[in-house]
This record gives sequence, C-alpha cells and structure tokens, in this order.
Amino acid sequence: MTDIVLKDADPILFDRIRRVADARGWDLPHALQYLLEQGLHVYEGDGSVRFDNTEADALAAMIKALEQVPDDPGYASIGRVRSAAD
Repeated sequence: MTDIVLKDADPILFDRIRRVADARGWDLPHALQYLLEQGLHVYEGDGSVRFDNTEADALAAMIKALEQVPDDPGYASIGRVRSAAD
C-alpha cells in the first residue's frame, strides 16, 4: 500500500482530520484514506455518502422510532404545510 503523507497542511485542516480519526477510533493514515475516498466520490459526482454499520444502525433505529409517533394534530403536523382548503 502506498503511504499517504500530508506536508504543510493547514493546522485547522489537520485538526479536523484528527478529530474525525479520534471520534471513530482510527489512526491518522486510516482517517486520511477514508476522507480522501469519500471526498473523491463527492467530487467525481457519485455524491453517495456511505454510513458505517453503527451509523446505519443508528439511523434505522431513529427512523423506526419516528414511524411510531402517533398522528396527532400537534406534534405530527410539525413541518407539514397546510393546503389552502384547511
């Protein structure tokens, strides 16, 4: 595997990369590789963002919980636009 070396990086950019690595428990080379791959997907027009398993599981759990919210006239109408007939 090719080594990735980031020379003369802006300190703010380096800090952001380090925070991603720390949050996910990755070492810096792994974080750089992941961020480069994801950035290339977006830049090349793929635009898809891939969740890791824990993120996908958390999102699925949130969606399932939101689907259980009862349809009431208050909470359930948040973000909905009323038609002119209402």
